[in-house]
Amino acid sequence: MRNTTGIDFIGDIHGHADALEQLLRKMGYTQKENIWNHPGRIAFFAGDFIDRGPKIPETLRIVRHMISSGNARAVMGNHEYNAICFNRKDRKGRFLREHSQKNRKQHAETISQFRGSQKEYISMIQWFETLPLFHESDGFRVVHATWDQHYVDHLNHLTGDGVLNDDLIHQSVYEKSRLYQSVDTTLKGKELELPGSSTFQDKDGHERRAVRVKWWEHPDEQTYSSLAVGNIESLPDIPVQKENSFPYQVYERDERPVFFGHYWLKGEPRLFRENICCLDYSVAKGGKLVAYRFDGEERLLNEKLVSV
Repeated sequence: MRNTTGIDFIGDIHGHADALEQLLRKMGYTQKENIWNHPGRIAFFAGDFIDRGPKIPETLRIVRHMISSGNARAVMGNHEYNAICFNRKDRKGRFLREHSQKNRKQHAETISQFRGSQKEYISMIQWFETLPLFHESDGFRVVHATWDQHYVDHLNHLTGDGVLNDDLIHQSVYEKSRLYQSVDTTLKGKELELPGSSTFQDKDGHERRAVRVKWWEHPDEQTYSSLAVGNIESLPDIPVQKENSFPYQVYERDERPVFFGHYWLKGEPRLFRENICCLDYSVAKGGKLVAYRFDGEERLLNEKLVSV
């Protein structure tokens, strides 16, 4: 990666190439010979390039060309991981990710847009396999959904660089394994079971009995409603029951800034805390594509968030 004066962290794109180009242009990037670059900065993508949006192949070409030319870096999102598993089979010939109606629907837009371009589709899946699950430097951390040091250390021990090899991809789908828990938490977030018969509907209309939680907050100081990421109607506004507050490594206030996506936030982009920056503001649901312009500061600033 070339020397730069700053890094622009970019949230979930989900096939919205026009918004990505608009955001890059707004931040001073220019396009030359199909590669976007900035004279003094690079981009860092937090994953989830595919599914949902109207220009998935175009999005992937932009991102991949930027990375191969040294103008960007990226971590894997859960949608890239799902696509890998959707296309891989185990030794018995079963897909690692079941081709259920729900899973087919989630990946359908990507498959549709690559129809007639199978070679490029396979190339993109193979490229996903090269993406790390997390990145850490002296001044910041990047992950798609959750930074839990316990799980990061386990993945780092297995991989050395955060990239799952062929064997680890196959092992990662076994739900009772430590590897599954590490990958699932890192890419999809931590969840908390709701009390009693409480449920809610997620953004896709599925009924859920567990909520994704703010992994930077102590659960014993929260209600179910306040601990959930995003404003979800009908959650119990009662203290989290101790028997439900699973073992939980909280991301503390004195840790280095961490950048992530995944959580489908709404409204005007804002930091959760001076070292907690979620960059997913639901561009695939009519929201914003968001970036944070990082220049090495230890405490992040709301005014450095940029969106289109």
